[in-house]
Amino acid sequence: MKLNDAIIRRIDEICKERNSNICDIALRGGMSPSAIYDLLKGRTKCSKVITVKRFCEGAEITLSQFFDRDYFNDIEED
Repeated sequence: MKLNDAIIRRIDEICKERNSNICDIALRGGMSPSAIYDLLKGRTKCSKVITVKRFCEGAEITLSQFFDRDYFNDIEED
């Protein structure tokens, strides 16, 4: 799995766990939802750590919690 695919998968999991949507979580994290939507739609090929961090803030989790999945250990290079 490539890094962006893993990040997209994790964002989807968190939204489902929280019974929330990307827009609400992004806004709570102080960012525009378009940054996440660009990633999901493939318009952004390299996600920025700050984007993930702000998403985490909106979801009220840490970066460690975000990346605490086995599939992040088996990332393929782009």
